[in-house]
Amino acid sequence: MNKTTLILIILLIGVIILAGFIIQSSLKNGSLNNQTNLIQNPKMILTSPTFNPNEKIPPKFTCDGGNINPELHIQNVPESAKSLAMIMDDPDAVSGTFTHWIVWNIDPKTEIIKQESVPPGTTEGENDTSREGYIGPCPPDKKPHRYFFKLYALDTLLNLEAGSNKAKLESAMSGHIIEQTELIGIYER
Repeated sequence: MNKTTLILIILLIGVIILAGFIIQSSLKNGSLNNQTNLIQNPKMILTSPTFNPNEKIPPKFTCDGGNINPELHIQNVPESAKSLAMIMDDPDAVSGTFTHWIVWNIDPKTEIIKQESVPPGTTEGENDTSREGYIGPCPPDKKPHRYFFKLYALDTLLNLEAGSNKAKLESAMSGHIIEQTELIGIYER
């Protein structure tokens, strides 16, 4: 055995020993356990069968079509959630972020929000057209806008009057958000 081979073997043994110490240390401080928990408790997910993330929202769900909310699918809601809330807004609006839809007190067991509907027991708030309910994408500047559907898992039911605006909803949710996720759609006229 030549000197180079012997050095390589010694280095390899050192790397194996070092890896053993790192794994043992990770098990003691819980970082590997945290990774395992992430696998066992996956993050909440919001999707739609009508459009993929960061892709075009079909006109049916905009002011150029039926102006109805798209179907949304919810997965992996934390077991400790008492309710869900959603805010749909457009940060690319000409006059600043425009709120299209706010809903709260969605049952945390809800898996599907069907198009043109809200789940039973859900409360809708006022969008930025001063009306309750959904108002679809309608960018006046003919440029692509991003529409954020933001879903929040909350540790409480919200005692918030129907027709409340986004600021009141955000204030009521403050300190109660367990987890959140979002789905982004694009629309250009």
